[in-house]
Amino acid sequence: MANPNILSASLVYGRTNVANVIDSTTTFLENGAASGEVYKINSLIISNVDGSNNAIISVDLYRSSIPTYIVKTITIPADSSFTAVDKNMSIYLEEGDAIRLLGSANDHLQAICSYEVIS
Repeated sequence: MANPNILSASLVYGRTNVANVIDSTTTFLENGAASGEVYKINSLIISNVDGSNNAIISVDLYRSSIPTYIVKTITIPADSSFTAVDKNMSIYLEEGDAIRLLGSANDHLQAICSYEVIS
């Protein structure tokens, strides 16, 4: 099924996804290949929960087996947060797309994403 026409959408659900970020590229949010939905990303915030060490984050939009970086190797100071996506940046996950995360160390970073599922 193709992505829905968002102007004639019949359903919109608000969702939030959270995860600890690890030191290997991991799928954080994925829109299935035949979902019949589009995901509108409203915000993606990465927090460094380590009290003394900086950490590095990379975030990509993975489409057709090709990563396109939203942010790459951004340093987040200890006890700080970084907004990779906010509501002023319209990023849509089409069918088969994913957001992936890569941190510099296991469990130093946490991610939270608010998004809308539109069908």
